[in-house]
Amino acid sequence: MKKKYKVGDVVTGKVTGIQPYGAFVALDESTQGLVHISEITYGYVRNVEDFFKVGDEIQVKILDIDERNEKISLSTRALQDPPQKNMEKNPKKTLQERVNEQDANGFQMLKEKLQDWIERSQ
Repeated sequence: MKKKYKVGDVVTGKVTGIQPYGAFVALDESTQGLVHISEITYGYVRNVEDFFKVGDEIQVKILDIDERNEKISLSTRALQDPPQKNMEKNPKKTLQERVNEQDANGFQMLKEKLQDWIERSQ
């Protein structure tokens, strides 16, 4: 590692390779790190190439440095605001408000069948 980096640094790098598990990013001429697929963004990432292309210049945050193995773990997700939780977006609803009528009917049918299932399992 030519340049000294620290955990927590935010740096600009260039995507040099894409694999199913993440993207390799060159931080300088001799230092490269990996943005693991789980560190690309919040939520599910099906395909790394939906987010990065080889040659893209991206900002990354350094999560970990393993000097012994010369590996640097990077993240773009760490630079994003986390999504708000559903309950924060919507004021708390009562159970009656959260369960629509069709759901309630479905639960009622399960309740009716439950005793029969219990008897059959014994």
